[in-house]
Amino acid sequence: MTLNPSADVVTRELRGKVLLVTIDHAPVNALSADVRRGLLAAIEAADADKAVEAVLIVGAGRNFIAGADIREFGKPPVPPSLPDVCNRIEACSKPVVAAIHGAALGGGLEVALAAHYRLAVNGAKLGLPEVQLGLLPGAGGTQRTPRLIGAQAALELILSGRHASAKEALALGLIDRFGSSDDILAEGLAYAHELLAAHAPVRRTRDAAALSDRAASLAAVATARAETAKKSRGLFSPLKIVDAVEAAIEQPFDEGLRLERKLFLECIDSPQRAGLIHAFFAEREVLKAPETRDAKPRALNKIGVVGGGTMGAGIAVAVLDAGLPVTMIERDDESLARGRAHIEKVYDGLIAKGRMSAEEKADVMTRWQGSTSYDALADADLVIEAVFEDLSVKKAVFAELDRVCKAGAVLATNTSYLDIDAIAASISRPADVIGLHFFSPANIMKLLEVVVPKQVSADVVATAFELAKKLRKTPVRAGVCDGFIGNRVLAVYRSAADAMMEDGASPYQIDAAVRAFGFPMGPFQVVDLAGGDIGWAARKRRAATRNPNARYVQIADRLCERGWFGQKTGRGFYLYPEGSRSGAPDPEVEAIIDAERERAGITPRTFTDEEIMRRYMAAMINEGANVLHEGIALRPLDVDVTFLYGYGFPRYRGGPMKYADTVGLATVLADIREFAKEDPLFWRASPLLVDLVERGANFASLNQSA
Repeated sequence: MTLNPSADVVTRELRGKVLLVTIDHAPVNALSADVRRGLLAAIEAADADKAVEAVLIVGAGRNFIAGADIREFGKPPVPPSLPDVCNRIEACSKPVVAAIHGAALGGGLEVALAAHYRLAVNGAKLGLPEVQLGLLPGAGGTQRTPRLIGAQAALELILSGRHASAKEALALGLIDRFGSSDDILAEGLAYAHELLAAHAPVRRTRDAAALSDRAASLAAVATARAETAKKSRGLFSPLKIVDAVEAAIEQPFDEGLRLERKLFLECIDSPQRAGLIHAFFAEREVLKAPETRDAKPRALNKIGVVGGGTMGAGIAVAVLDAGLPVTMIERDDESLARGRAHIEKVYDGLIAKGRMSAEEKADVMTRWQGSTSYDALADADLVIEAVFEDLSVKKAVFAELDRVCKAGAVLATNTSYLDIDAIAASISRPADVIGLHFFSPANIMKLLEVVVPKQVSADVVATAFELAKKLRKTPVRAGVCDGFIGNRVLAVYRSAADAMMEDGASPYQIDAAVRAFGFPMGPFQVVDLAGGDIGWAARKRRAATRNPNARYVQIADRLCERGWFGQKTGRGFYLYPEGSRSGAPDPEVEAIIDAERERAGITPRTFTDEEIMRRYMAAMINEGANVLHEGIALRPLDVDVTFLYGYGFPRYRGGPMKYADTVGLATVLADIREFAKEDPLFWRASPLLVDLVERGANFASLNQSA
C-alpha cells in the first residue's frame, strides 16, 4: 500500500507493522504547508489503521527536515500550523520514531521532539537556530527541549542557535540512539521493529522529567537572563527565549505552549525578524554573480602570498586553514621570518585556548613554505599580493608575478583603495588580474570583496568566488573605484562624523550613539583600531584631486602629526594606557578639537544621539545609493552584505539599504535635503534615491529585478 498525499511531498508505505512516512520536498525538506498537511494526514491514518503498530518518520535526500519554510514568514498563515502538527504527532496512540540524518533544524527538530523516540546517524546536525532569524522555536521547542535535556542545556542550545552532532545529541539526551551505519532507512526500521518487539510504550516528551529539580532549573534561567542581557544587547528574541524556557519550568505544558506561541508571534511582528531574514537570504543571493553563472573556476591547488605583514599573514592562515599549501614571498630572510612568526602566533593562540594541539599546528605548518625569490611561485595557481598600499610598489610586484607565474595563474591584489584597472594594464596578462580585498584580521573576518576590473576573464571571477567558498568567506562582487563598495561608503559616513565632531558633538558621544544603534564600535574607535596613519595616508594621496570647495575637517590630521595613531601607539582619539585595548576619553584630544573649531570659525552646537544617527545613516545610505547608481555594486543586497560582514552593521537591521527601506526612502531623502541647507556639496542626493522616491519604489525592488 502506497499513498501519496500533499502533492507527493509526504508519502507513506506500510513496512510490516510499521508505517513508513517519508518527507520528500527538495531541496531540504522544508516544512511547507504541503509537508505539514502530509504529516498530519499520515498520523491520522496511522491512528485509524489497525495494521499499523508504529510510525517511522524519515527524510528523503540529504536531510531529515532542515526547518520551516522561511519564505512563509510574515505571510498569512496556511493551516495546519506546525504546533498543531507537532501536538498531533505527540498525541499519536502508537509509537512514533524520528530517524534523523543530515539537518534536523528548527521546526525539523521540533517535529523530532514531538515523536516518541529519536535515532540519528553520523553526519546529522540537530539545532534550534531560530534566534539567528530574530525568532524563537514556535512549535514546542522551548517547552519540549528543557523537559527532555534540562533548562541549562536547552538554553545554551537555543540561545546560541548552534548545531549539535548526533553523538553530542545522544550525550545531551536529545536522541535515544546513535545509528552505526549511514543507511537511515535500515537503521530506522530496525529500531522501530526493536521497539515493537520490546512492547515499548508511547513516550511523550511533554512528560519528560529533566526539569524535576526546580531550583536548579530556575537558577539556570536566572544566569541565562543575566548573560543574555549583556551579550545580546539590542536584540529582541533572546530574552523572549529565556521567558519561554522559564514557562516550561513554572507552568503546565499546554500553558507553556500558549506563552511560547504568543512570544513567537511577537517576534514575527518585530522589525528585527524582517532584518535578520533579509540578511539570511542576502548572504545566499550574494554568491550569484554574472560571471559565475557559466564560467568554470580554474584550479586552486597551490596558493602564493606576497607579503608577510599582518594582512599577508592573516590571508596565509585563512588559506592554510582551508587545507591548501601556501608559498609566502618576502623581500629578505628577516622579513620572511617575521611573516612566519605572525602565522605561528595565531596558531599558538589557539593552542593556548585549547582549540588546537601542538601536533595539529606542526601539521598545518608543513603546508607553509617561504622564499625571498619570486621564482618560488612558478607553479602557483593563484597569487595574492598583500604589500604596502602604494600603486608603484604594487605594480613592481605584479611585474615580477608576470615574469615568473605560469600561464593561467590568477594574479590577485589585496588593495583596499587603489585602481586595479591600472595594476592590470601594467602587465602582459590583464585578463588574469582581480582584486581580493580581505578585511583584517583576514583569517577571522568573513567578508571578501571580489573586485572585478574591466579586462578580467569571467573564469577568473568564478575562481575568486570558488576561493571564497574554500576559505569559508562571504564574497561580494564589486566594481573598480576608490574604495570599492565598503571603503568608499565608509569614507563618506566618516566625513559626516568628522563634520559633526567639528560642529560640536564629541567623538565620544558619536561613538556611543553608533554603538547604541547596534554597531560593535563607533567610527573613532575603528580609526584607533585600524591605525590613524592608514586613513591619513589615503587623505594625503587624495589631496591633489580633492574638490577645493569641499569641507575638510583637519582634526584627525592634527592627531596623526603628533604620532597618535591609535591602539598601536597608545593613544589616538582615545588613550590606551599600558597596552589597554579599551580606550579612555582624552582631554588633550578635546582641547585639539576646540582649537580646530576656533581655527575654522565654528561655534559649537549640541547634537542629540538621534540627530547624530540620522546624519550618519543618511550619509551611508546616500553613498550606498551612489555605488548602486554607478554599478560598483550590482544590487542593494551586495551593499548590505558588505556592511554586515565587513563593517559591523547590526545584523538585525539587515544592512544599510534594508534599513533605508524600513525607515522609508522619502524620510531619508527629506533628511538629506534638510542637511543640504548647511552643506549642499556634501549632502547632494543620489540620483537613484531621488528616482526611487519619485517612483514610490524601494531598494528591495532592485534586489528582485537584478
